[in-house]
Amino acid sequence: MSMRSIALLAVVLAAVSVHAQPAGDAFVRVEDGRFVRGDQPYAFAGANLWFGMNLGSAGAGGDRARLGRELDRLQALGITNLRVLAASEGPADQPWRVQPALQTAPGVYDEALLEGLDVLLAEMAARDMTAVLVLNNFFQWSGGMAQYVSWATGTPIPYPNAGEHTWDAFQMYAAQFYANEDAMRMADDLIRHLVLRTNTVTGQAYREDPTIMAWQLGNEPRGFQNGDAYVLWADRTAGLIQALDPNHLVSLGGEGKLQNGYTAPQTQWERVSRSPNLDYLTIHIWIENWQWFQPAADDPEETFYPAVANAIAYLGDHVAIAESLGKPLVLEEFGASRDGGTYDPTATTVYRDRYYRQLFQAVHYLAEAGRPIMGTNVWSWAGEARPPRPGEAWRVGDPLIGDPPHEDQGWYSIYDADASTQAVLAWHAAQMATIRR
Repeated sequence: MSMRSIALLAVVLAAVSVHAQPAGDAFVRVEDGRFVRGDQPYAFAGANLWFGMNLGSAGAGGDRARLGRELDRLQALGITNLRVLAASEGPADQPWRVQPALQTAPGVYDEALLEGLDVLLAEMAARDMTAVLVLNNFFQWSGGMAQYVSWATGTPIPYPNAGEHTWDAFQMYAAQFYANEDAMRMADDLIRHLVLRTNTVTGQAYREDPTIMAWQLGNEPRGFQNGDAYVLWADRTAGLIQALDPNHLVSLGGEGKLQNGYTAPQTQWERVSRSPNLDYLTIHIWIENWQWFQPAADDPEETFYPAVANAIAYLGDHVAIAESLGKPLVLEEFGASRDGGTYDPTATTVYRDRYYRQLFQAVHYLAEAGRPIMGTNVWSWAGEARPPRPGEAWRVGDPLIGDPPHEDQGWYSIYDADASTQAVLAWHAAQMATIRR
């Protein structure tokens, strides 16, 4: 930990000791369909730093000095909100996922990782950042729902990565979670363990820490064949968190109505968003995954402008839905690859930067006009780390970067050397800060 980080952390500790019960206006809350903090609108430019808990650990894979450096870099850009993975599950012999895992067996927790989350929150508090803590995952890269199903049923997970199983087969397996009481009970136990935790660094209960903006039910949950059970799970689980912790917001972590062959029956986005226990809504936009933009084509320009138009239309459609429900909206995942679709960390990012700038302009325009879009979390910050094998999957011992372990490393990562992209992020942060004032 740097001397600067230690000094800032001392300030946080002193503040906590004097104010064990923070004032209610220190928490981000919802009023009239928008975020507020204190007596001001709370609009933010944020990032995904999903591996922050792992970096904060003193155990395997941890690097607290790097964590401090990455937070300093993000703070310098004006980034004030981080979306962070706060749960990972499964034994060490399972592929395609981050290791070590927080929960190695049902109810067995890695205290070093929990302390890593404590350190992360303390370091974020020292920089006046807020956190969205993700409690589950529909996809395999942290264990998540598929791991709970496997524990509950004793069946192997049909991983799609090696080509032996299809993505739909995996997603239908993961969606069994919503109809399996044992699997959901295990996940609820983890929720209670985290929400009721006291930070070992600051001595502050998580429930009383305004550094936490929100608890999030999961990363990109989808209902698939269990749509009704999925909607009930979201409402019930959000209600459980609200009962345990009345100070913090709760969100789903969903993608929206979705594209690329997956639509309302899979995501149930409009239906699930009506839950009174969900305080705000989220969407994700993937112009490449949804095959709108072809960066490796001979002429990327051909698909770039239609892709941007589709992205802005998708944003506008969901802003209107959020407005009709009286809830804020966050664009919390969006990215683009490097020019030519290459994974080479030294490749240029002209199209990525243009895409970000146009999407950010749309977000700021809507937010400034009083619409409910209140924040962005770019996908995804990698900082100083680089993939040792660009374009291949992550392996234990590799540095953690923006791309999760099951995806090609270097696909969407934003590095500390990406000066042009960082300039766009800083410009956007400055715009969003004017809405706060």
